This record gives sequence, structure tokens and C-alpha cells, in this order.
Amino acid sequence: MTQAARLYGGSLYDLAAEEQLTDDIREQMSQIRQLFRENPDYIKLLSEPSIPNAERIGLIDKAFGDKAEKYLINFIKLLCERNILAEFSGCCDEFTRRYNADHNISEAVVTSAKALSEGQMSALTEKLEKISGKKISLKQRIDASVLAGLRVELEGKQLDGTVQSRLSGISKKLSEVIV
Repeated sequence: MTQAARLYGGSLYDLAAEEQLTDDIREQMSQIRQLFRENPDYIKLLSEPSIPNAERIGLIDKAFGDKAEKYLINFIKLLCERNILAEFSGCCDEFTRRYNADHNISEAVVTSAKALSEGQMSALTEKLEKISGKKISLKQRIDASVLAGLRVELEGKQLDGTVQSRLSGISKKLSEVIV
């Protein structure tokens, strides 16, 4: 994350906290970030220096107008005017980091060979909340190479209960014995 993303994302968070809009703005930022990811040409258009600023700002108004908090729309306009709209994703990360810190939330990622059911995700979330003492925001990744089991990343730590990990461990022990 760049210094600009930290600065701008943090400033938006401070404003949102002051106005008691952190929940709304966090949700809207996430939705807009997803729209930007799905439409990378739109970011290119809004960053095109040959298009006058006023016209690019008009495109933002037309796209988001009254569909999002005015502070968030003005924030996107500011990034556009300063030609740093590419930093929006990093700003979202910083906003979320600050939000999570203020609300005692930790993000965790579970990796499995196939999708977990809602019940399994719920049980895992509950277990991780007991372990960490924090509310957990759990995201799921699918990776067939883990074969079976789960790998969980939480607060910089990795809890690896995958078959892939066990096989790697056995292979390492065997190579040490053979040598």
C-alpha cells in the first residue's frame, strides 16, 4: 500500500468516523471497488489526461450521483482530479484496516480444496473468534492443490491442516532420513 493510499484512506476514515458514517461508507467503498475491478476501462477513462477534469468529474456524478454518500463521491472526485484514482483500492484497504481496528475485527482467509458450506464457515468463524478474542471477517479461497483439509491465515499466522502440508512434512522427514 502506498503512502498516498494510507493518507487519503485514513483521512476519509477520520471524516466518516466524525460524521458517524463508517458503516455506510465502508459498504459503499466495497461495492464501488468491485465495480472498478469489473470495469477496468472505466478507471482508464476517468484517468485519461486528454479528457478535461470537469468532464471526468461529470462522469463520476453521472455514474454514482445520489447512489452513494456525498463524502465518498467527493473523495473519488478528489482522487480523479489529482490523477491518483488508481490508489482507490489501497484507500479502501486503509479505510477497512482502520475500521477493523476500531471495531475489534480481524480478517481471516480460509483456503480449502472445495467450497465450504455456510454451516462450516459459521462454525469456523465461531472457533476463530474464540481463539482470537475478536470478531472475525472470514473470506474463503478455493485451491485444489491443498487436496483436503484447511489452511487459515489469521493476524499474520498460518494454521495449516491441509493434506498438502502434511505430505510436504513427511517428504521432508524422509529426505532427512535418507541423507
